[in-house]
Amino acid sequence: MQIARKLVEKQRTSQKVFDGELLQVYKDEVILPDGNTSYREWIDHPGACAILPVLQNGQVVLISQFRYPVGQIFYEVPAGKIDPGEDPFDTIERELKEEAGVTARNIAYTGLFYPAIGYANEVIHLYVAWDCDQQENNVDPDEFVEPWKISFSESLSMVANGEITDGKTMACLWKAKIWWEKNGPFKINL
Repeated sequence: MQIARKLVEKQRTSQKVFDGELLQVYKDEVILPDGNTSYREWIDHPGACAILPVLQNGQVVLISQFRYPVGQIFYEVPAGKIDPGEDPFDTIERELKEEAGVTARNIAYTGLFYPAIGYANEVIHLYVAWDCDQQENNVDPDEFVEPWKISFSESLSMVANGEITDGKTMACLWKAKIWWEKNGPFKINL
């Protein structure tokens, strides 16, 4: 697209200002479309996957988890970062077992989204799983989550009334709804 090319910024220099276990932070000098220079601070993230598990009875499994940066408990779909060299499907299977305590017979990719385009390169791949069997969750030692089961329509209502405010969860629920309406192996009650 011709107009889009007129908007591109080009990296002039890049300096890593923080090197963490999960994230790296950079400060780059960029050349703006008009030839002037400016600075961009951004976070390098390994990427993540999120999934909506649907049990055989049609209920979905969400988790509740305390999120330290904002100091509150959120209702979320199971999700996790992609480990170096890991296939996203392996990430999904791991997170289903660890956080939701389920195994899935069927998994479909529903898309992706970028949660923080102004300051990070993180991409989250979205999935839906169905014909899931409930087991015990096996979370990491430093992770505390509580899985709970609700109807899909109730989860959408929780988005509408502001009880679910996590971006990846809202995107995952919406993409699952669109996927089911187009490809669904079964009808969902909206």
